[in-house]
Amino acid sequence: MDYNQEQKQDRKTLLWAALAVLLLLNLVLVYFIYHEKQENNLKDNIITAKTEEVLFTKTKLDSISAQLDIKIAEIQQLGGSVDSLVALKAQLERDKQELKNVNNFATANYSKKIKSYEAILNQKDSEIIQLKQELGIVTSKNEELSQQVSGLESERTRLSDSVSNYSSLNRELSEKVSIASALRAENLTIHAVSSKGKERDGEKFKAKRIDKLRVNFQLGENGVAKQNEKEIYLRILDPEGAVLSDMATGSGSFLFNGKEMIYSSKQVVNFTNTGQSVDIFYGRGGIAMKDGKYAVEVFSEGFKIGKGDFTVK
Repeated sequence: MDYNQEQKQDRKTLLWAALAVLLLLNLVLVYFIYHEKQENNLKDNIITAKTEEVLFTKTKLDSISAQLDIKIAEIQQLGGSVDSLVALKAQLERDKQELKNVNNFATANYSKKIKSYEAILNQKDSEIIQLKQELGIVTSKNEELSQQVSGLESERTRLSDSVSNYSSLNRELSEKVSIASALRAENLTIHAVSSKGKERDGEKFKAKRIDKLRVNFQLGENGVAKQNEKEIYLRILDPEGAVLSDMATGSGSFLFNGKEMIYSSKQVVNFTNTGQSVDIFYGRGGIAMKDGKYAVEVFSEGFKIGKGDFTVK
């Protein structure tokens, strides 16, 4: 075998070894993605079950609250004392407020509270009957109380609708603030850096002159965005849509719209709202770049904040 044949054989061996490594990396990546997806599904199921328990408990407490209003109104009409029921109503409202903290919710604790409230309601039924017997309440009084109770139910429904509308408006406002605070990567440019450190910018580069890529942009001023450390992710997609990545040199994954995405490189930047310039580098790691058009995407805090493209010939 002559020297040229030996070189060809060595290149084939290296190529197969590189393909084997890439295949292994892809298998590992698929495994981790599948494992995380399974964990996320389990968490979602737990959260859904807990949310249903919270909603059921809130419904029970709302029902008890309405019954308390009825008892208070009845006992007041009969001239009885309602101080204990007013205090009980205040405690019930505090319990309803604590339901908002789902993480601290315990079904057993609230089951005991609900049983205690129901026992007190039954006790007050007996007291109301005794008061009626003592005072000789007539049917007309009962009709008046029924009308008042109906009015209380209507008021409770109105308040419930108001709370629902407020929650909806609050969600919409939060979404608008989140969108307004998104960063913007302005004046994005791509530079090819040779192995000797020489840079070329533009839209077209020769593959043999690319040792690494430098993506530069300015972070647009945004008074709504928080001035703190921002994680900025760079994705470079080859002409076939595959993301250029090398886990050994800083590539990884991040979540975008609930889905895991691979990034080529990442940079942590302290956002100062001054139109600062940012550089993110990606080294090709000795793998030749294909000819064709490449896409560049920049992400931060759940938003795509900039994009660009270049051509390798």
